Amino acid sequence: MTRIALGIEYNGTHYRGWQTQQAGVPTVQSQVERALALVANHPVSVICAGRTDAGVHGCGQVVHFDSDADRQMRAWQYGGNSNLPPDISIRWAVPVAGDFHARFSAFSRRYRYVIYNHPIRPALLAGQVSWQFRPLDVPLMQRAARYLVGEHDFSSFRGIYCQSKTPVKTIHSLELYQRGKLIVLEVEANAFLMHMVRNIAGALMAVGVGRYPVDWVQQVLAAKNRSANAATAPPDGLYLVGVGYPERFDLPSEPYGPAWLPEDLCSLKAID
Repeated sequence: MTRIALGIEYNGTHYRGWQTQQAGVPTVQSQVERALALVANHPVSVICAGRTDAGVHGCGQVVHFDSDADRQMRAWQYGGNSNLPPDISIRWAVPVAGDFHARFSAFSRRYRYVIYNHPIRPALLAGQVSWQFRPLDVPLMQRAARYLVGEHDFSSFRGIYCQSKTPVKTIHSLELYQRGKLIVLEVEANAFLMHMVRNIAGALMAVGVGRYPVDWVQQVLAAKNRSANAATAPPDGLYLVGVGYPERFDLPSEPYGPAWLPEDLCSLKAID
């Protein structure tokens, strides 16, 4: 039996999230498992690093599965891709140690939330960015974001159906970058609650449009109550872009996505 890890990229627009649900509901996991089963010639069950919600995208998702099929890594990658729809792609495939676990071996996850800030909604990027027609004050959003860095009870940023055992999570970094009409919110944490990134984005945009002062975010955090927060931001602009693992697993690393972002956008100095 061999344990194999895959890097998965997907456009989540037409899926009801990552996790397999009842028959007939389109999910990314069900498509990946179906494609791999055709390569393996036996049923395949994959475990992911982070379950994304309906409409959320992934360009750094990591999964693992076990198989006793004698296949080269190219077969898992290219054979899998030949059986996947155009909006899901296996970026890489590598054998891993038996103690590797896509979820439990990870020590961090990184998400990007991409906002198109312009009075007119975008057409070509529809479904791939969040649209905010009101002007956003990005430096104010960055100042508000600093209240969220560190270990906190994020109950005010938790989805109502969240199944996490604890609302206490640690945000390692939370930065905003801007180039032209595009604004990127980038957040890395040890783990995330359901809708946590989208609720952070909603709160910061509420500050950015002038609806609330900067320190309102601190009040929301202290309230530990979802009703104290702003509306949840749409899923369109959210991407799982990276998962952190110990070096001993030697997984491939790729630049954070999505690939259509200007290369220098997230290498710029964060907004002060």
